[in-house]
This record gives sequence, structure tokens and C-alpha cells, in this order.
Amino acid sequence: MVDADDRAMSRLDGQVAVVTGGSKGLGRATALAFAREGASIVLCARGEPELRRVEDELVATGASVLALTADLRSARDIERIAALAFHRFGQVDVLVNNASELGPTPLPYLADYPPHAFADVLAVDLVAPFRLTQAVIGDMLRRRRGVIVNISSDAAVTPYAGWGAYAISKSGIDAMTRIWAVELGDSGVRMYSLDPGDMDTAMHRAALPEDDPAALLDPATVAPVIVDLVTGAFQIPNGSRLRGPDLIAARSDRAVASSV
Repeated sequence: MVDADDRAMSRLDGQVAVVTGGSKGLGRATALAFAREGASIVLCARGEPELRRVEDELVATGASVLALTADLRSARDIERIAALAFHRFGQVDVLVNNASELGPTPLPYLADYPPHAFADVLAVDLVAPFRLTQAVIGDMLRRRRGVIVNISSDAAVTPYAGWGAYAISKSGIDAMTRIWAVELGDSGVRMYSLDPGDMDTAMHRAALPEDDPAALLDPATVAPVIVDLVTGAFQIPNGSRLRGPDLIAARSDRAVASSV
């Protein structure tokens, strides 16, 4: 359990963060990092048992938690997430659109891609972030503050054979982020897309089972730079596309400089 005095001095004290796909991998690590910085957490995922385990971990930090089972392919579930978040906490300060659907494995070429699977991937990876952002951004605009982080991938910019629907959805996330940032102007609301880098996650193992886990990033290493991004530790233009390894290096350089 985190001491209340420690939480009172944390960077996200009094803020509410919504994290999708929060039951494992980067979503879990990010939710825990936010909770340790004092945020209240709204967490959603499809898998009930894993979601409840992470909920217990978050509660153990002293955070207020709302954990919801939800299928982001459902517009009704997205509306429910936003409605319950506002009912419980009254505001949303941070949204991390992390939930992702890889698609069929082994990864099929586009010529062989099942159309229903293609639609599912875009529904989770692109349409759901659009809908959930729409559901919370009005509150952010009224209060002239808020941060949205859309999780992208290097597949958005590098054409890997077999990564069709996933890569297309992540390219769309990058474009949506840039356009929305321009439309937001000087509203006080920030939006970024973040390619976290190759991480040791269940999704990566499903896509590339031959990769050595030791060569991959631990999601717990990436999550602190998302906290830094959200709290304004980096001076980065709104709408930027960022890479996790670059932010990790910048964070390390800053720590070294401050110790000198």
C-alpha cells in the first residue's frame, strides 16, 4: 500500500485516467504507473479474470479504481465506459487508447484476409479510439485541459507483409492524432500517438513467436515515459508521433543531467 502522504505529492494527484486494454501488457503497466502517481483509474478490458487481478493491484497502490469489462467493438460499451467514468469521478483528464486487436495468426496477406477479421481489427484499433475520444473530449474542452495518448506501432510507417489490418489501423491512428491536434488548436487539450517499441507482450509473442523476449522492452519500462508525456515533462508539439525508445533515452539523459 502506498502512503497517503506520498500520493498527495504525486504528479497525477486529483486526475482521472482512462486506460483501455488495461488487463495486461502496456495497458496494465500504464495503469499502475498512473496509480502510483496519484491518479484515479478507469480500466477496461474484455477478459474478466485478468481485469480483476489488475484491479486488485491498483487498489493495493491506494488508487480509486473503476474496472469495467467491455468489448470496444460495441458502441454501447464505449458509451457505458464514458458514462460510468463521469458518474464515478465527474471528469476525465487522461485517455490512453491502448487496446489493440492483432487479427488472425499466422498473419495473413491482404489477399487472403478474412473481411470480418479485417473489420474487427479496425473496429478495435481505430474506430473505438475515435468514439471514446469523442465521448470524453467535450469535458476536456470545457475545462481546457486533458491529454490523449493513442498507442501506435512501427507497423504504421513500415510496410510489413502480413500486418495488413493492424498496420492500416495504426496508420489511421497516427493520421487521426495529427488532424485532431490541428483542430484542437490552443484549447489546452493535447493529443499524441506513441509507438512504444517492440515489447515483451502476448500480442508480440502471437505475431512473432520466434523473437527472443530478452531483446524486447518490458512494458513497465515504457509506462513511466507515458506518465512523463502526460504530465508535460517533455516539451513536445501537440499531435506529434513519438517513439518509446526515444522517450526512454531522453528520460535517462534528463536523469543523468539532474544528478550532475
